[in-house]
Amino acid sequence: MSESAIAPKRRALGRGLSALIGEAASPTATPIERRVPIGEIRPNPRQPRRFFDEDRIAELADSIRHQGVLQPLVVRKLDDGYELIIGERRFRAAQRAGLDRVPVVVKDVSDAESLEMALVENIQREELTPIEEALAYRQLMEEFHFTQEEMAQRVGKSRPVVTNLLRILQLPEEIKEEVDRGHLSVGHARALLALGMPEQQVELARKIMRQGLSVRETETLVSQTLPAQPALTAAPEDQPQRSDIAIHIAALQDDLMRSLGTKVRLHPKKKGGRLEIEYYSNEELEGLVRRLKGQ
Repeated sequence: MSESAIAPKRRALGRGLSALIGEAASPTATPIERRVPIGEIRPNPRQPRRFFDEDRIAELADSIRHQGVLQPLVVRKLDDGYELIIGERRFRAAQRAGLDRVPVVVKDVSDAESLEMALVENIQREELTPIEEALAYRQLMEEFHFTQEEMAQRVGKSRPVVTNLLRILQLPEEIKEEVDRGHLSVGHARALLALGMPEQQVELARKIMRQGLSVRETETLVSQTLPAQPALTAAPEDQPQRSDIAIHIAALQDDLMRSLGTKVRLHPKKKGGRLEIEYYSNEELEGLVRRLKGQ
């Protein structure tokens, strides 16, 4: 494998765009750049971004007409031309500006490594929607066989952030599209996950958008929609009242959900009770077991 290739199980990500487009042995050296016909470059079919702001592309095209493409695209060589890795927005703007040739840096990488580079570049530029980011995480985990813990380390995020993004992929397509468009936040989506039925989730999502509900208001509405928990047995006068116990249980649930990064339910009884912890993949189960063991 060439020195520019990525070692999938060891290479840490999130080191900046200079690390993505390559570094020579000398710290002052720059990647070798060349100019190639724009018609020989094809878009990356594994590009994590699904939506592009056409107004921003038009503005960039105007800038390119006057100044050219200032930052080279990152591509890989194919038998019949090149495939884009990094720089899709610049590529589209250059096409719109009518350029014949564009500057590129050629990298020797695999399919999965190409996706990894595109994902990290978009994360660093904060240009992915939450759904795009979650889909890219899932694809990378499947191709590299990462656990959620390893995926989080590679993109420089906490495991609960990665876990919660992956969880919202379980929501109906209509809700995911609204998250993509920015009409619903990740917080709204996470709250909707507590509802078991897709029909309920969609109905409540529409209500959130109609009424402009906050995440906190959504969480309250979801809790009111969920089936009531079994009533606690009456406590003696010297024991806390039911409302105090319920508040305490709710606080414990919140603490556990924050610590474990997944949905937790406490079902108290007269003596003891039951603790439910949800998981959504074998990898997440393994991570939960490690966390519970304190590893």
